[in-house]
Amino acid sequence: MAYKPGDTVPESGVYRVVHDPRHRESHEVTCIAGKKFPPCNGCNHPRFALVRRAKHITQHVSFK
Repeated sequence: MAYKPGDTVPESGVYRVVHDPRHRESHEVTCIAGKKFPPCNGCNHPRFALVRRAKHITQHVSFK
């Protein structure tokens, strides 16, 4: 599933960002559950897709 800027991040993890190809190539970023996917400064149509889930360290039982 692809998310757009302003959508709420459903799960913490690494997301692939796909931009307008005239702006830049796709890349990976880390996003935190509950935050909003941000807009891009260079194009109007970035989309975010979950690559792999990862717990934020503050949610991991070993670090509470």
